[in-house]
Amino acid sequence: MSTATPPVHRLGWWHRLDTAAGGLALDLGLYAASAAFAAVTAATSTLVPHRAWGAVAALGYLTVTLLAAGQLLLSRSREDSPLVGLPARWLVTGLTWAGVALLPLVWQSVQRASGRTDRAQEEVLVVEDSGRRLAETGTPYLGPDAIAALPAGEQLLGYAPYQPGMALFGLPRTALDVWWTDARVWFAVGTALALVVALRVLRQPVGTAGQTRPRAALLRGIQATTVLPVCALTLATGGDDLPVLALCLLALAFAATTRPGWAGIAVGLAGALKLFAWPVAAVLIIWGATRRAGLRVTAGALGLPAAALLPTLLVDRAALVENVLLFPLGHGLVTSPAQSPFPGYLIANVLPAGRAVAAALLVAAGVAIAVRLARHPPRTARTAALACGYGLLVAILLMPTTRFGYLLYPVAFLLWATALDRPGIRQPASEDAPHRVDLRA
Repeated sequence: MSTATPPVHRLGWWHRLDTAAGGLALDLGLYAASAAFAAVTAATSTLVPHRAWGAVAALGYLTVTLLAAGQLLLSRSREDSPLVGLPARWLVTGLTWAGVALLPLVWQSVQRASGRTDRAQEEVLVVEDSGRRLAETGTPYLGPDAIAALPAGEQLLGYAPYQPGMALFGLPRTALDVWWTDARVWFAVGTALALVVALRVLRQPVGTAGQTRPRAALLRGIQATTVLPVCALTLATGGDDLPVLALCLLALAFAATTRPGWAGIAVGLAGALKLFAWPVAAVLIIWGATRRAGLRVTAGALGLPAAALLPTLLVDRAALVENVLLFPLGHGLVTSPAQSPFPGYLIANVLPAGRAVAAALLVAAGVAIAVRLARHPPRTARTAALACGYGLLVAILLMPTTRFGYLLYPVAFLLWATALDRPGIRQPASEDAPHRVDLRA
């Protein structure tokens, strides 16, 4: 049996870029570009929380850019110095996340608790309100009549277009109104916990030879989830997507170490928070089927979201449908403000019958991806991550209503894929060989 580790020549240009100067060259480029992005955001963004993030993050990114430049210069004269090795790069990454994500998050949360009303994006308020409603009524959702009764300018905030589990992050604010009960703080806690577990899973010895996954690939995957501006900005100002993403990455880590049951539980927890995890669950169920573990993955991947939906369905079915289905599909009482100029949005708003054309293209892309997965199902965690990354990228680009920040999902999945190659784990002989898909446990 072959392993999932691809030969170097198959990694191509990315391998050369990623490993240049021991990875320090790409680190320097990442931090420098991020510093420029944060500075531009601070100067030009029309969203006040984003400008506040950029003002703090630009200084953080600039500081670590200077550190990375110093490491790169030192590596040319002292390659064996502990200041340029992998542990030092991990330390710089941790400092970066603290400076460009956690520090702005805490600062904005403290200011918000002190009375500032422009220190959080609307999704933070929505999640906290849904947590309050969950505690008071048993459902995080307002029904269509209740939303219609709100003033016109407040109807949008009446919607909670998430799965019921997301309301749990808003419960602390229900009990106490202080900075550390801000939903973003708990988004950060959930994200950190999931990533720490994923790292422990992927760094455990595998195989009879006790081999471990090279930490350089894990570092790049963690950078894609924490210090990239699209992730740091999202966590500091809104944050609801980060625990969903982290749980999906944890599910892929369990898949990489042949733990299908745990993979299903992790992606099921993500699916109980947001619909974006459901395509990942579908891919992992197909992956499990190729290993005769489809039912084990399915039990958690579908069972947990179903268990979260059932109580709210029993309490108020109309409210659930209005928030979770009609509003995301553009059929709610108000229109979603998610309008980034991607192809789907441009087609929907420029061409005659553009919304129908965009919807048709999205459906066609979905069918094409489904056919591809049926003919060539992912047989390793790496190929599953690539399928999730490319599939979500196509979907985000073609959706009539979308956000720039959603790109954090495909970017993280594609960069995480390399970290999922597990030496010592027995893999199918060929990913392209024909085989029978079996859904038995």
